[in-house]
Amino acid sequence: MNIGDTVKLTKIPDGVPSDNHQLQTLFRNCVGKTFPIVAVDDGLFELHVGEVFGKPAEHHQIWVDADHLKKIEA
Repeated sequence: MNIGDTVKLTKIPDGVPSDNHQLQTLFRNCVGKTFPIVAVDDGLFELHVGEVFGKPAEHHQIWVDADHLKKIEA
C-alpha cells in the first residue's frame, strides 16, 4: 500500500485503550469506511478521517498498520 491508495479500516487496533472512550469512538466510527492513505512512516499508515465527523478530512488523523486495512481497488 502506498500514499494515495484508498483503503478501508477493517477493525480497531488492539493497542487502542479500552478506557479511552474518545479514541474508541473515533476508531469505531471509522471502521468499514474508506480513506486515502496520506502518509507512511515505519510501517504505519496515516488516514485523515475528519469527514466521518462532519469536519475537514485533516481535522482528525489516525495511524494504523496494514493488518487493519484493506486496499480498495480502483
